[in-house]
Amino acid sequence: MSEQPLNPTPAGSPDAPPTDETPTGPARTGSTAADSLADATAEETTTADEAAALRAASFERARRLRMEPRFPGGPAADPAGSHHERRIRSFQPRRSRVTTGQQESLERLWPKWGLDIDGRRVLDPAELFDGLPVVLEIGFGMGEATAQMAADDPGTGILAVDVHTPGQGNLLGLADKAGSTNVRVANGDAVILLREMLAPESLDGLRVFFPDPWPKARHHKRRLIQPDFLDLVAPVLKPGAIVHCATDWEPYAEQMLEVLTAHPRFENTAADGGYAPRPAFRPLTRFEGQGLDKGHVVHDLLFARV
Repeated sequence: MSEQPLNPTPAGSPDAPPTDETPTGPARTGSTAADSLADATAEETTTADEAAALRAASFERARRLRMEPRFPGGPAADPAGSHHERRIRSFQPRRSRVTTGQQESLERLWPKWGLDIDGRRVLDPAELFDGLPVVLEIGFGMGEATAQMAADDPGTGILAVDVHTPGQGNLLGLADKAGSTNVRVANGDAVILLREMLAPESLDGLRVFFPDPWPKARHHKRRLIQPDFLDLVAPVLKPGAIVHCATDWEPYAEQMLEVLTAHPRFENTAADGGYAPRPAFRPLTRFEGQGLDKGHVVHDLLFARV
């Protein structure tokens, strides 16, 4: 039996023989570090690629949601592909909750009384309303005032434009309940309607009641009543047609008065060149009542197209 050394050389010491677990020198140590770094870099790259792919998929889902109609046969989510236009908008599309009644009205009445502003055809307002004079209303909220005006004046057709789906359904339901057949609901951007879908001198009036005032100074450029907008409006109105605006935001009322007064195609119907009394045909809306309760002053402006 051979004698074993009393103090064997510890494994891993400089004098110990190499083993499978012992690195053989600097080359092997450097290779291991490089491999670890490469693995970490590859893992980080894979993680970044996966995150980018997830973001792209999320963006695509959101895009498809914006493009898909909420109700088959109802108003389109983006009828004119208007997200491709790079101009400043005066409105913000909203996807609010639609009640059961509003959904039923959209599904039942949209094919009969609704239309999408797609910019691909020219409408004949008189044909839409069987020969009635036609007034364009831009922005009708939940439609209570529009439905009331339609019921009170069945001899005038109202082409009502908005992008708010619950309001579209509500107006259709209110008109149907009242037995009014002189309302058509247009879904989309009123600028595209005016610019591309209406023939010259095809409208008998324009109503813009309580548009978004965009109160912050940096947002004033989004206000609807601007010289460029009036340039679109004037050609599609018949001579003598009335542009009727109303707002409870004093600075916006002042801007409206200034812009309309300065435009060569419009003339103030108020003898003193200022604001007009509220016409009896414009209902006092719930929104307007809330503003009056807060001390707001409502101004009406009536200008004739010359």
